[in-house]
Amino acid sequence: MGKVAIIMGSTSDMPVMQDAIDILEGFDIEVEVDIVSAHRTPEKLFDYGKNAHERGIQVIVAGAGGAAHLPGMIASLSPLPVIGVPVKSSNSIDGWDSVLSILQMPGGVPVATVALNGAKNAGILAAQIIGASDKCTQDKILVYKEGLKEKVIEGAKKVKK
Repeated sequence: MGKVAIIMGSTSDMPVMQDAIDILEGFDIEVEVDIVSAHRTPEKLFDYGKNAHERGIQVIVAGAGGAAHLPGMIASLSPLPVIGVPVKSSNSIDGWDSVLSILQMPGGVPVATVALNGAKNAGILAAQIIGASDKCTQDKILVYKEGLKEKVIEGAKKVKK
C-alpha cells in the first residue's frame, strides 16, 4: 500500500488540505501530515524534501497560499512526484498569486497543480499515481469513479421527473 505526505505552510491551510487527507484515507492510503513552511522553517523543508522517499513516501501533496513556494521547493529537492495545491489565504491576491507560483515552474522541476483550494483532486491524483503500480488502490479508484458516474445518472433521473 502506498504512503502519501500531505504538507502545508501553516495550520491555516488545514481546512483546505483536509479534503486530500479524507479522500486518501477513504482509499485506505497511509497519510503523513506535517507543517513545513518554506519561509519560516527552511531547514525543515530541506530535510523533508531530501528524505521523504527514504521514509516510504511515494507522493507529496503540498498546499500553500500567498507566494506559495512550498510545492516548488519540495519538488526541487525530492525525487518524488509533487502535487501542488494553491490555497486562497488571507494574504492572497484572490488566490492567483498562489496558482501562478505553483503552476509556473521552470523546466526540470515539475509540480502537478490542481485548482485553487483543490485538495480533493490532489488526493485523488496522488491515489491514481499509487494505483498505477498497486492493483488494490487502482480497484478502489475504479469503484470511486463508478460512484461518480452513478451520482450523475441518479441526478439526471431526478431532474427529468
